Amino acid sequence: MSKFFKRFLNDSSSSDEEERNMWFAAAIEFERQNSQGSGSGDRSSRQYRYRDRVSGHSRLLNDYFVENPVYDETLFRRHFRLSRPLFLRILHTLQQHNDYFVQRRNAANTVGLSGEQKMTAALRMLAYGMSADSLDEYVRIGETTTIECVKRFCQGVVEIFRPKYLRSPNAADISRLLRKANQRGFPGMLGSLDCMHWAWKNCPAAYHGMYTSHVHRPTIVLEAVASYDLWIWHAFFGIPGSNNDINVLDASNLFANLQEGCGPSVNYTIMGNHYNMGYYLADGIYPKWATIVQSISHPQDLAHEFFAKKHESYRKDVERAFGVLQARFAIVRGPARFWHHEDLTFIMKACIILHNMIIEDERVDDNGLVAIASDNEDYDSLGTDGPIEVSRGPISFDHFMATNRAIRDSDTHYALRRDIIAHLWTLHGQGVIE
Repeated sequence: MSKFFKRFLNDSSSSDEEERNMWFAAAIEFERQNSQGSGSGDRSSRQYRYRDRVSGHSRLLNDYFVENPVYDETLFRRHFRLSRPLFLRILHTLQQHNDYFVQRRNAANTVGLSGEQKMTAALRMLAYGMSADSLDEYVRIGETTTIECVKRFCQGVVEIFRPKYLRSPNAADISRLLRKANQRGFPGMLGSLDCMHWAWKNCPAAYHGMYTSHVHRPTIVLEAVASYDLWIWHAFFGIPGSNNDINVLDASNLFANLQEGCGPSVNYTIMGNHYNMGYYLADGIYPKWATIVQSISHPQDLAHEFFAKKHESYRKDVERAFGVLQARFAIVRGPARFWHHEDLTFIMKACIILHNMIIEDERVDDNGLVAIASDNEDYDSLGTDGPIEVSRGPISFDHFMATNRAIRDSDTHYALRRDIIAHLWTLHGQGVIE
């Protein structure tokens, strides 16, 4: 009861018994209405459910993590989208980074959820795009806890694994990419570039006009660069869906290292002409830049037709990467149900990082065999100091502007495409490329 009513009822000056009873009844009704409250934060409206988390943890261990589990490695890979060793490696790293994924006891000495339960809930939501309360019966975890697990898991994955699995190519990576591009008949190609829209179901009404895209609903754009093995090297996410691919390219940092004069250099020769900037394959909406090679929409001769065929074939690498990403993680295929833009950014980047980790874990060589750790094309061959950062020294503003003009030079774009057409047609005539 509030202090005001207590003071009034204890006041000896209020001698009228009937008036005192009336104020006492009003005080009780006032306290009852205030105690009911409204919204999810009211304790009196909540019900405690004993979920028996220990039995849920034991069932999960017996199904997947014991020596002879109910579901073998193949079914584990199907259910979790990744292998059991990779699952455990991520879990142990997260536990060292954040004790939220460590099983603990609360103040009542009750055992809480285990790291396996929390990570299973997060991965199932990412992989299947299911609702948060759909895991309660099996994992024994509540709806709000599942949502918190997804947020903390995605944030932890991005903070820990981003420097390695979502970075720009270093010198060793570029050497491997150029070697594969030369085998394909596109010397100097670093990958393919495109954008993907992710629908935002719970976009705030105030943002609808800014985020509504060509599909007439709010979306968020992902710009990505993928290589031949579907590894995503560049991911720029967060631009409203009302922007097209050109606007996204202008806002992204795809060519930031090249403009700032840092990062490994790319040098190659086509038909006797030397070039010092790598390029990406893209569709017709992108600008005519020296670092972007487009196809020919209406080829007029056999050489142009052969170039258009090969270009469109290799440009599908990024489309395939988008398809595999959405097939592995259904949460980015369906409409996003989170409210905050920051949460969606962590989810998208975490899915891309997990996608790259799965590619590294399951990559195969040219003979279809699983590559071993000593393979020359190992993604882990970064040395002890992490990714190689090659710097060309500080640059002046004039040099920065000159590099920017060189990137956007349309004359170099057309000259490069002519050389690639002639190079491909020569290889085709020699029977090297069919």
